[in-house]
Amino acid sequence: MDLQAEEGLSTTSFPVLVATAVPVERDAVARALPGAAEEIRLPGGSVRRTAAGLDLLAAGVGPALAAATTAGALTAAALAGRPYRLVVSAGIGGGFLPGAPVGSLVVADAITAADLGAETADGFLPVTELGFGTITHRPPESLVRVVSEATGARTGTILTGSTVTGTADRAAVLRDRHPGALAEGMEGFGVAEAAAAHGVPVLEIRAVSNPVGPRDRAAWRIADALAALTEAFGKLAPALES
Repeated sequence: MDLQAEEGLSTTSFPVLVATAVPVERDAVARALPGAAEEIRLPGGSVRRTAAGLDLLAAGVGPALAAATTAGALTAAALAGRPYRLVVSAGIGGGFLPGAPVGSLVVADAITAADLGAETADGFLPVTELGFGTITHRPPESLVRVVSEATGARTGTILTGSTVTGTADRAAVLRDRHPGALAEGMEGFGVAEAAAAHGVPVLEIRAVSNPVGPRDRAAWRIADALAALTEAFGKLAPALES
């Protein structure tokens, strides 16, 4: 199935931007893409341009830095007359059991800021209920479906927070507040904000390295999650090629 045809995306040479948090995640994606890559210098960083038509960006940790770096890459591409037609936030993250076990892959049907709002005596209020902003970006349904079918990824909400969940109590709060959540990360919402500002569709893909809950580094399977990310892009890249 052709991802571009499904969504009616341009089949010109305009590339796809894949934004990860850190270089090790970027490199996991790169391992799925054959051919030489060219390093394109940008203010504050660089983009690795691959022969597959995917530009890889290590955007930084956390929603603020990810948003700023992604916005910079989007702006530079637009000014160069080669705007991106899709942005993909990709990396590893925590999974909510039993829906997203360690080693599984999740594609977001909603990219949601987990804690953007205000605590009140009556509970948490998202910024939308305060009368401004948004807490959720929704990737195009057809793109989500194609990614899920191509990679076997589970589909659900991926939460973005500035703090990794480390207790059972916090995991329960997030599950109660966001019952559709399957995974959490620290960059997706920031990347989505940047993409929305440029009018570019966005996806988020997470390979699960650990359960969301009590922090237990011994139970993390980072290498397995990175391998799952490489495998996913090996299946996905042909559909994303320009």
